[in-house]
Amino acid sequence: MTSLTARTLRNALIAGGLGLAPLAASTAATPSDGALPLEASAEIAAATEMMPLVAAPVAAPAESQPVEMEAETGTAIGSGSASYYASKFHGRRTASGEAFDNGAMTAAHRSLPFGSLVRVTNPANGRSVVVRINDRGPFSRGRLIDVSRAAAEELGIVARGHGTVELALLES
Repeated sequence: MTSLTARTLRNALIAGGLGLAPLAASTAATPSDGALPLEASAEIAAATEMMPLVAAPVAAPAESQPVEMEAETGTAIGSGSASYYASKFHGRRTASGEAFDNGAMTAAHRSLPFGSLVRVTNPANGRSVVVRINDRGPFSRGRLIDVSRAAAEELGIVARGHGTVELALLES
C-alpha cells in the first residue's frame, strides 16, 4: 500500500469526524461498508498520534475582535503563493455569508473549513499572522491563499502584490 498523503489523511479524518465513510487511501476497492483497509486504519492511527486534536468545534470570533493565539506551531499544510484581496471586495459577501472586511485578519482557501485558524508565515522576512478562513478561493492559478489587506501588510507582501508563504493549521 502506498503511503498516505497529508491531504488524504486530513480528508479521511474530516470525513470520519462527520460520520461519513472515510476516504480510501489507495485506488484499491474498499469494502462495501466504506471502511478503510486494515493497513490504512493502522497508518492513520499512527499518524494521528502526533496531530493535535480539537475537542469541540471552535466558534469563529466576532469580526470586530482580534484573533489572539498562543505561540502554537500547528500542523503544516503547505507552502505556496499568497495574494491579497483588492479593495473593491470590501463589504461584499464571502462564501461563508459574512461581509468581507479588508481590515480583519481573514483569508480565502479552497478547501479548509470556514472558521479554521491558520498561521501564515512569510519565510522571506519571518513575519507571520493568524487568519480565520471565511471565504473560498483563490481562483488564480498557482495561488494557495488570498489574505485580507491587513494580513498582507503584516506579512510584508503588499508592495509586490503576492509572496511565498507557509501555512500551518492551528484549529479547524
